Amino acid sequence: MESLENISSPSRRAFLAGGAAAGLGAVLAACTSSGSQQAATPATKVNMKAELEKPASITFWSWVPGIDKQVAIFESQYPNIKVNLVNAGQGAAEYTKLRTALGAGRGAPDVVQIEYLEIPTFVLGNKLLDLAPYGAAALRPLFVDWVWGQVATGGQVYAIPQDSGPMGMLYRKDIFDKYGISVPATYAEFAAAGRKLHQAAPGVTITNLASNDPNVFLGLVWQAGGRPFTSVNKGTMGIGLDDGAAQKVAAYWEPLIKDGIVSTAPDYTTAWYNGLATGEYATWLTAAWGPLFLSEEAASSTGKWRVAPLPQWTSGASVSGNNGGSTTAVTAQTASPAAAAEFAMFINTNPACAKLFSEPPQYLFPTLKSVLASSSFLDGALPFYGGQQVNREFASISTTVDTGFTWSPFEDEINTSFTDTVGAVMADRGDLLGAISTWQSTVTRYATGEGIKVS
Repeated sequence: MESLENISSPSRRAFLAGGAAAGLGAVLAACTSSGSQQAATPATKVNMKAELEKPASITFWSWVPGIDKQVAIFESQYPNIKVNLVNAGQGAAEYTKLRTALGAGRGAPDVVQIEYLEIPTFVLGNKLLDLAPYGAAALRPLFVDWVWGQVATGGQVYAIPQDSGPMGMLYRKDIFDKYGISVPATYAEFAAAGRKLHQAAPGVTITNLASNDPNVFLGLVWQAGGRPFTSVNKGTMGIGLDDGAAQKVAAYWEPLIKDGIVSTAPDYTTAWYNGLATGEYATWLTAAWGPLFLSEEAASSTGKWRVAPLPQWTSGASVSGNNGGSTTAVTAQTASPAAAAEFAMFINTNPACAKLFSEPPQYLFPTLKSVLASSSFLDGALPFYGGQQVNREFASISTTVDTGFTWSPFEDEINTSFTDTVGAVMADRGDLLGAISTWQSTVTRYATGEGIKVS
């Protein structure tokens, strides 16, 4: 779950960015330029004990509220290391400054918060330090398996997981009860519930599939088994934004949108907030950070909401996608690699630090197995959800995220072109299958123009 302090910000990217699951190396192998300058990586394992006894000063960029507490815990353990904490902006605002500094060869932080979505871009440019020689590979058993695949490839580790966004369904129990609707376990049941609701209450839609939000759409494609980016061999990338899974998702939602059963209003607007609070939308298909966000923004609907897994394509299945999450990475520009690497590892694995991430005001959804299994995290009952143990629900959902989804090293183009193609057609209730084909062609042209051979 993302922090409540951040969710009121106009910038939604930290919530809306998805993660690159197992397969980071597949995309990078396809795109790595043989002429690029690799960041310096020690040939052998670093003697961390000796390195950490040396005085060091590192700069850390993060947008997480209250993370100064984790910094203080680290500094108490490592008094020779001073951490300068900077909030350089959230999501895109931070990345603009980061790319400028990295391109200039100076001014970048030693340690930086980066969403899973952006890792391939920075790795491809050789801007992140491989943390394996500093001991990061040994941390793998501590984290949820599919999440580790978002930051590591082969024996290399490019960041330490901090939080994630497994997707589930928030639903209005009062609306379901009023109109005799059972919680839909499959997408067929979800569509039937939507049609029943549309007939009984024309002013209510079963859900809102936001036309400005590529990562919700891609999260649903993720759940359906989509593989939009794959590696064929070095220098060649497979792009399949209109693959079979994406076509299945588009074909499902198109008639629901055309018939007004599903709305497509842009999210994170005043109208959208009001829609959640007043019962205009009977469900919200969202990630694990959504429940706390909703309780803040739709407080007038306290007690009316509940949590369930996403509907499934096959009865009895249990599969989800992911939408959100970030990491702690070390830039190749750092002059204190051991201190920076230790800091990135420490704040995400130290029990006291990890516990703080899952509590107010941070409310990040954990990736550390120990936190996900702790009673203090699982057993809290939220009045907004009728006393339901929401964290327990999403902890279970987290184990069902499909592991085969990967992201590209040019996500900014993916998002922009979605808005111009798929999003525009959704808003107009048009040909969604045709729109994803156009999206595919647009991204393919972009990749080819960047020197990537597309299969």
